[in-house]
Amino acid sequence: MDAARRKELLRELKPPVLWPGEPLLGGWYTEEEIEVVVKTIRESMDWTVGFGFICPEIEEFEREFAAYCGTADCVTVNGAGTGLDMTMMCLDLEPGDEVIAPSINFRAAPMAIIGQGGTFVPGEVDPRTLQLDPADVERKITPRTRAILPTHMNGLSAPIDEYIEIAERHPHPKYGPPKVIGDAARALGGGYKGHKIGYGAWMTVFSFHTQKNMTTLGEGGAITVDDPEVAARLRAIRQFGGDRWWGTNYKMTKVQAAVGLVQLRRLDEMVAARRRLAHQRNEILADVPELTLPYEPRDCYHTYYLYTCLVPREWAGAKRDRLMAIMAEEYNVGCIVANPPVHNTVPFIARHAGHWHLPVSEELAARLFCVSLHPTMTPEQNEYVCAALIETIERLRKE
Repeated sequence: MDAARRKELLRELKPPVLWPGEPLLGGWYTEEEIEVVVKTIRESMDWTVGFGFICPEIEEFEREFAAYCGTADCVTVNGAGTGLDMTMMCLDLEPGDEVIAPSINFRAAPMAIIGQGGTFVPGEVDPRTLQLDPADVERKITPRTRAILPTHMNGLSAPIDEYIEIAERHPHPKYGPPKVIGDAARALGGGYKGHKIGYGAWMTVFSFHTQKNMTTLGEGGAITVDDPEVAARLRAIRQFGGDRWWGTNYKMTKVQAAVGLVQLRRLDEMVAARRRLAHQRNEILADVPELTLPYEPRDCYHTYYLYTCLVPREWAGAKRDRLMAIMAEEYNVGCIVANPPVHNTVPFIARHAGHWHLPVSEELAARLFCVSLHPTMTPEQNEYVCAALIETIERLRKE
């Protein structure tokens, strides 16, 4: 992109409001979602029908979601944080039991581990992919390890097969190989080795929060699972337990499930739109030496939930922060850091995890930033984002 084109874009296409670094609605809604909400409410106004408990809409959504992910079953819940808690409940963790999860992460997964009495063992990430580094898992796994909990970070699949192989080489003396549980809150619709994310793991947790690739009226989640006994326990936990297991109320609503069915059928379209924009962006920014662009391994299908870049080491920290500030203040393009390492930035987690030095994660956290991307952006708006980023970098070169 030459200087004249950049100036034209920056002059004509500046957004009237700040585009969030992580959009507040991840996909988009159509008239079909509105119609299904109205239809479901009207049907439920009959006092002999109501909004139900585990109603046909929820059961249909679970069947379709499991089929989409290539798993035997799916259990819907009221959010991914709840879902992560439930996966930890199914482990029956005892004092001293360890679960390895990446430290560059949202805090929900470590909170779930700690909340169910486990020991959070923070893992390093691969600098290219930001996924939990299998080599570091191999170093940190012990006879006390009960699970490996990778996060499919920012839209890209983690290498699930590698964690499963490591787990099989290091069985727990009582429970056998540690379970591999995926946190796919940011990666619904992504793929790995020809399968959708969810395939292969003991359980995988998905989010339908408002910011995610699809949403069920702002909140919601799902857990995919192949083991029928585990699925039965998840359903018991979700709805007040029973003869065998403790439970409470973690259900999704009927209206959410009805909307979820519509969103799920449009999910691939929404992900494809993200990918087109990301690939266009990759081409425009390919020759900017100060930027390391998102990496997509050949065996993965990246959803680009977040468009994650790295600045050079010499720009880490203050200069990276300056870049983000210029983008927001002068061009109305938001950027975020997703995510700082939780082992030393979230006080509650830090108190429970103890002292860890993760040099790779700590360096990456000072270099990474995610630039606003939404699937409804036009190609010209996407060019504007690139123009703003190039102009900002050229300015910072001179400082």
